[in-house]
Amino acid sequence: MYGALWRVLPGPWWVRLLILLVLAAVLLFTLVTWVFPWVDSLLGPQEGTVGP
Repeated sequence: MYGALWRVLPGPWWVRLLILLVLAAVLLFTLVTWVFPWVDSLLGPQEGTVGP
């Protein structure tokens, strides 16, 4: 899978690496900004106590 993705991307290896790093940053930003808060709202609050 990763080999196929690497072959599809244009340019020399450093351009491919830059594209993959930007895509990873956008994916992480999207997950942290929208997906994780949405999933948290579905799960609801977890009430728990911490003992001594």
